[in-house]
Amino acid sequence: MRSGDNEGEDAEIQFADELEAVVGFLRNHPSIVMWVPFNEGWGQHDTEGIVDWLQRTDPTRLVNNASGWTDRGVGDVLDIHRYPGPGAPAPETISPITPRAAVLGEFGGLGLPMADHTWVEEDNWGYRSYETLEDLNGAYGDLLTQLRPLIGEGLAAAIYTQTTDVEIEVNGIMSYDRKVIKLGAGTQGLHRALHDPPPRLRPVVPTSRIVGQPWRFTTGDPGEGWQDPGFDDLSWLQGLGGFGTEGTPGAVARTTWDTPEIWIRRSFSLTDEAQTALPDARLFLRVHHDEDAEVYLNGTEIAELAGHSTGYLLVPMAGEPASLLRAGENTLAVHVRQTRGGQYIDLGIVEWIEVGGS
Repeated sequence: MRSGDNEGEDAEIQFADELEAVVGFLRNHPSIVMWVPFNEGWGQHDTEGIVDWLQRTDPTRLVNNASGWTDRGVGDVLDIHRYPGPGAPAPETISPITPRAAVLGEFGGLGLPMADHTWVEEDNWGYRSYETLEDLNGAYGDLLTQLRPLIGEGLAAAIYTQTTDVEIEVNGIMSYDRKVIKLGAGTQGLHRALHDPPPRLRPVVPTSRIVGQPWRFTTGDPGEGWQDPGFDDLSWLQGLGGFGTEGTPGAVARTTWDTPEIWIRRSFSLTDEAQTALPDARLFLRVHHDEDAEVYLNGTEIAELAGHSTGYLLVPMAGEPASLLRAGENTLAVHVRQTRGGQYIDLGIVEWIEVGGS
């Protein structure tokens, strides 16, 4: 090993020596499709130079400059991590050479310890924890359902965390000893659906994910009937969604909300033709919430959301939401409570349309 002037320089020289040895030894292996020199910023340095070296040394493979965290705008891939997710980086449209592939390098992390099949019986964990195989499979299926529309928005690849339990992490598809497969046969159809044309999500009520949408809001208890269409909210403040604090994962906070609770209301209009078509539609809330939220459409509760999300999720609306929509003016109302960490709320309504369907 060559010696540098200090410990940091020695480490970088050691990294370069080992990377060169790894690439030289494995470059002819057919299962390697991409070089990933850094993961989540650990030891990340001279990213541009290392990516350039990899691309010159092995021009036959893609290079992911960093999986998750600190992207330096180089290489062939733009990679994010999102737990439990899913999520996707915004597809690049401008690049010095060509837009990079949008990749979800890690998502999921759903935990379920299997008695007598773990590395440790206690103090193990997952990003979200479950107590039964049925609950785990339901949550996993929901993740894949959420993932499919992202393909239509430019997502090129996604990697679930992870194949097996490892030491204290119990978020594997298989147990630590590989003797228990946690996912049932019912997930096979969901996997196959990822290869079908992705659905189109038609906005009925746009979110503020790209363009801020106007809402009325208050952080003081508005009293009874606040969710009803006829409630007088003219004394409430006005602001653009989303509402929250800077630094909340996946959030674009256009209006600051840093109190324990917030109530928001928004009116939107539907034409006679649009309202007539919607009863046959498959409708979802598209929502990013941190944390607990109750959502009302024209005074009727259509969703109760616990915990937090790290991006926009599709949530089925309770009851028969299409029947609640009216020609003319409608009201969407939300109450959110924050208990710790970041905070954020933004939502809209979308119609799920299968490509080629009616």
